[in-house]
Amino acid sequence: MAERAPPLIVGAGPAGIRAAMTLVAAGLRPIVVDEGHACGGQIYRQPLSSDGRDAEARYGSEAAKALRLHRDFAALDTLIDYRPRSLLWNLRDGAGDILRDEGSQRVRYDGLILATGATDRVLPIPGWTLPGVFTLGGAQIALKAQGCAIGRRVVFAGSGPLLYLVAWQYMRAGVEVAAVLDAAPLSAKFNLLRALPLSPGIVLRGVRMAAELKLRGTRVVFGADRLAIEGEGRVARIVYQAGGRAHAIACDGVGYGLNLRSETQAADLAGCAFHFEPRDRAHLPVRDASGRSSAAGVYLAGDGARIAGADAAERAGERAALALLEDRGLPHDSSRAAVLERELQRIDRLRDVLEAAFPYPSHWGGDIADDTLLCRCEEISAGEARRAVSDFSLTEINRLKAVTRIGMGRCQGRMCGAAAAELLAAQTRRDIGAVGRLRAQAPIKPIPLAAGLSVHERQHDPAH
Repeated sequence: MAERAPPLIVGAGPAGIRAAMTLVAAGLRPIVVDEGHACGGQIYRQPLSSDGRDAEARYGSEAAKALRLHRDFAALDTLIDYRPRSLLWNLRDGAGDILRDEGSQRVRYDGLILATGATDRVLPIPGWTLPGVFTLGGAQIALKAQGCAIGRRVVFAGSGPLLYLVAWQYMRAGVEVAAVLDAAPLSAKFNLLRALPLSPGIVLRGVRMAAELKLRGTRVVFGADRLAIEGEGRVARIVYQAGGRAHAIACDGVGYGLNLRSETQAADLAGCAFHFEPRDRAHLPVRDASGRSSAAGVYLAGDGARIAGADAAERAGERAALALLEDRGLPHDSSRAAVLERELQRIDRLRDVLEAAFPYPSHWGGDIADDTLLCRCEEISAGEARRAVSDFSLTEINRLKAVTRIGMGRCQGRMCGAAAAELLAAQTRRDIGAVGRLRAQAPIKPIPLAAGLSVHERQHDPAH
């Protein structure tokens, strides 16, 4: 009898690490592929080289969790097939195409755990392509991984808990944080009172961060609207409206983002069914409480399935691994599975409250100025997209893609897709869930042409 292929885990953030630990404890040797050079994911990202800062300076109140996960994963060194700096770019027929420095390899697996994480969600605003403008996650990577800041005097703008976290991390690193421009009104923050019984620690840490920023002289603005970034060749100022008045703040760096969006392309290629999730304003892969998807042998965990944060990702990774063990007929702790599901339900209720406290500025999609670049890869403006919607009577996002090439560039719609959907929904006066989702295609991210050709040649070589 042929030996069964190993499980494949995609992602080595909190979800992927806990999934690997659970499978190893059951006697399996999973393959773990991750784009990063070391484990930790975005939230617990490790630096490329020492920059003189300790873990507390890098991760703040999450330092103990970060170090614990790093140590736990290091202990798996000889027990897993770990492949860092590896990009999973295709899934088909029970195998994944993985790009590493030496080229692309096809890896067969039996059981797939997708812990693909999330990226920033942005809507185009005037000046968002100027040098010096970073997404919130990009600004965080610069600080964590490279030990450098995006500017000397920085403004952070948008919505979501990450807005305050990154601003606070920059302030702690000694950078002048001129302002935090929160798109949500102050009244929305009273929703945090409902979060106190669910997680007092998270709420109090958030309040402390905001208080420390204000004590250091950072301007915190609620209800910031009509944002625009200005400068000749580089960021020089950000302008906005608040309280019925226009304001301007001088700066040489801007961190901008509107919470996060799940990375779902791999789930799409794996054959998972999707549904629209109003809370996330996104189509997400269907999964049950255990992490099982609609596709047999495919399990979903962490922010790649639904935005819930690092604590939920750890639990979801472990729970998905337990489901895989159960489906393989291997011993597993069903009582532990039940505990994890209860904890995930509690965190999910907390996320509902946080979304109410940091609401998405849904009207921004219809307010994008016609001359603002919507799709950076294909250089398509919002006005061009609107004319295409009108001229061709478009109501579905993939038709908009076919007519305009929005989402056909290097990012495959990962940066512009959400914005294009918002614009289409506003233009056609339809609900955001009704305009559909961009269908994923391989390669998930850009790869060298030679890598794709080598896979094609192997597929058509009789020796393979």
